[in-house]
Amino acid sequence: MEKTQRTPTDEKNISYLARRRSNRLSFGMAVVVTVLVGWGGYVLGTRVNVLPSSNLSYGQLDEVYRVLVSKYDGKLDKQKLLDGAKRGLVDAAGDPYTVYFTADEAKEFSSDLNGKFEGIGAELGKTEGRLTILSVIGDSPAQNAGLQAKDIIYKVNDEETAKMTVSDAVKKIRGEKGTSVKLSIVRGGTGKDYTIVRDSITNPSVKSEVLNDGVGYMRITRFGDDTSSLARKAAQDFKGQNVSKVVLDLRGNGGGLLSAARDVSSLWLKDKVVVSERTNGVTTDTLRSESSPILSGVKTVVLVDGGSASASEIVAGALKDNGAATLVGEKTFGKGSVQTVENLAGGAELKVTIARWYTPLGKNINKEGIMPDKVVALSEDDVKAGRDPQKDAALAALR
Repeated sequence: MEKTQRTPTDEKNISYLARRRSNRLSFGMAVVVTVLVGWGGYVLGTRVNVLPSSNLSYGQLDEVYRVLVSKYDGKLDKQKLLDGAKRGLVDAAGDPYTVYFTADEAKEFSSDLNGKFEGIGAELGKTEGRLTILSVIGDSPAQNAGLQAKDIIYKVNDEETAKMTVSDAVKKIRGEKGTSVKLSIVRGGTGKDYTIVRDSITNPSVKSEVLNDGVGYMRITRFGDDTSSLARKAAQDFKGQNVSKVVLDLRGNGGGLLSAARDVSSLWLKDKVVVSERTNGVTTDTLRSESSPILSGVKTVVLVDGGSASASEIVAGALKDNGAATLVGEKTFGKGSVQTVENLAGGAELKVTIARWYTPLGKNINKEGIMPDKVVALSEDDVKAGRDPQKDAALAALR
């Protein structure tokens, strides 16, 4: 998901799927926020909504406002009060993926999928009520400082985060290039402080290369606006270089556009169910892969971990359930709901959960995640030593 939720996207986060703005999204992890500057986005299908009339009585809210205005010793910002009332109404739903965005936050939310940010280069979310790093972007200030997915942020600039929302934390962590932020991190029961200098980050969502023995390696860090075209180009390059095996790396990918998840799945699957959605237990939509699977029949391993969420889980689940790939790594995050983003007056937006999504074999993975076929851990010592036993296991499984 500073951003998300590609937030999700809420960053947030990251993000955390979608088709287009003012529409449906399926955010990658708990309000995933990309600590770079934007929010993880996951938009799904444009539509015109006719809103029902409200039976709410606003007299009590107006009473609170009038007492506050008449009694409060200090200056009040009416717009902040109004935004606070809207946010409180939405937060009372008790769903971490249903979020009110102010106009400024909505702009940040939209910027995430472009892959251009200013910040530290991490995705934030709430796990078990604690502010947590969901993933870090490669060669970012966060990664270079040594931050890792699942790190708990218990202080930002010496301020405790226990009562912070993800949005509050994002505002405190993001900032202009060249400025710094202090994060107090808990990892494995041990605390450590990190001072990180923010930077500008341009991050294409897909990177690929051909390894030894004709193995194509495709790394997707988010499912954004550029993912479909970059992933297809990588697949075409693989085909042109006679690649016979592929590793698809979705570790730390917090989610993104549903259309991109479908398009990536379509590189392996021809006219197969990718994901279905249910509202109140009734199937409301089913997305199928398209008809040009460049990598159909190519032996494939998908790398996943606890930072793989939402759109990542949709792709992993679709390839696994359709027998197109095996999964290696660690259990995924477990984000199985779909959100829609509705435009509000003044540039504000409301991201609201509208459905649950299910894998082709009918499983909703919310709070459960997807267990890989082969479980391989990646320890802190591995990271420090530059080892990647998960990738090694994936390559071994292709032999």
